[in-house]
Amino acid sequence: MKRRTTAMRVSDHAVLRFLERECDLDVEAVRAHLTTLGNDAAALGAIAVQVGKVKLVLAEAAVDANGTRDVVMTTVLPRRRIVNRWSLRDER
Repeated sequence: MKRRTTAMRVSDHAVLRFLERECDLDVEAVRAHLTTLGNDAAALGAIAVQVGKVKLVLAEAAVDANGTRDVVMTTVLPRRRIVNRWSLRDER
């Protein structure tokens, strides 16, 4: 019987957990560092901050009764287009 070829993709979450558990990456230290980098930008109402080669997007999640903004930091992936149901390609 011929063995089927399978394309494997590994999620960012799997990579992160591997680095944390197998390579002893201190995820909380990285989180604290990113928070420090984004705090000033968020306080000024910025929607993004560039850190090296990475653009970090700041999205307002909520505002409490005291007017304190709850901001979430995330990254932006390159634009991709769906080629077919199982494939994505970078848009250039």
